[in-house]
Amino acid sequence: MTLPEVLLWQRVRGAAAGVKFRRQHPLGPYVADFYCAATRTIVEVDGEAHGRGERPERDVSRDAFLRTQGYRVLHLPAAEILRDADAAAQAVAAFAAIPLHQPSAGPPPRAGEELILPARGEGDRRAQRDGGGGSPHMKRPEA
Repeated sequence: MTLPEVLLWQRVRGAAAGVKFRRQHPLGPYVADFYCAATRTIVEVDGEAHGRGERPERDVSRDAFLRTQGYRVLHLPAAEILRDADAAAQAVAAFAAIPLHQPSAGPPPRAGEELILPARGEGDRRAQRDGGGGSPHMKRPEA
């Protein structure tokens, strides 16, 4: 491993970033610098060589392949890790903490339909507290 990879690994190993990372992990025909299986996150440390020759084009095609496989890819310049390894590790932790999918409160109403909420006093405390919401698609039955 390169010095920037070692510095970053010292800060993210053992779930120090809030999730567990593996180093030098094979993914298909590629090897990720760091990989988190729980969040399908890949962290790549980009050194000077990543900007020369055919390397930028190879990196783009590699990232495209990995994204089609459902992975998220974060590139960190090696110079940034050398400048402030703690900040780089915090960036990794923040990126890994972003959920792959946002939770939904259910499907939206279909065109022409209204969402019917329970009448006041029937257990919907948030709607009672908030006054029932202001969406034109949400109506409360009259009590």
